[in-house]
Amino acid sequence: MKRLLVLMALFAIPASAADITGTWKATAEGPNGTMERTFVFKVDGNKLTGETISSMFGKSVIADGKIEGDTLSFTITLKFQDNEMKLNYKGKVEGQEIKLTVESPMGGQTINWVAKKSE
Repeated sequence: MKRLLVLMALFAIPASAADITGTWKATAEGPNGTMERTFVFKVDGNKLTGETISSMFGKSVIADGKIEGDTLSFTITLKFQDNEMKLNYKGKVEGQEIKLTVESPMGGQTINWVAKKSE
């Protein structure tokens, strides 16, 4: 009976989310060269919030953010000229890096970002 209770307790413990709270500097190769973006993540349980900043698009709020274990997803909305574009990010924490992918609405290409935590 004791073993059964211990086993049940182990399965009741949810997988803890990686704590990526803080500022992360990311780079990606785009059609016109290297792009840079800063992510400021806030984690509360499995909820991911914050903001992101780029020189091309300015500041955007992180919405619909989730983090489960080492996997994360969120959306941002960019303003380009007078149009808004929603970008869906998916990523994975790998050691001291976060590898993110986002499908670009301009041309339908996938952009791969590598983020490293700022000191």
